[in-house]
Amino acid sequence: MKRVFRAATLVQVAHARNVLITAGIQCELRNQYLAGAMGELPMMETWPQLFVDDEDEQSALRALARAATAPVGHPWICEDCGEQLEAQFTSCWRCGASKQ
Repeated sequence: MKRVFRAATLVQVAHARNVLITAGIQCELRNQYLAGAMGELPMMETWPQLFVDDEDEQSALRALARAATAPVGHPWICEDCGEQLEAQFTSCWRCGASKQ
């Protein structure tokens, strides 16, 4: 098993786990409950971590890198309610209308 991600908060690691699962990559979450040992163990060793099988390491790293890159595009304006939205949104957060 290879570690492909670790972060100080479980929220960040859970997001990365969801990215990998969506990409079809099986992963294992470790140190989920180890924060209580901080101070007795080195800080970064208590952080939640994601591990994948050795053969999935490169695919996992690519999937995480893609997820960390902001989509290219221009803001758009919802035709239904006039709300301005960033390029990464495919539907309006205000009224739910799809991007035209």
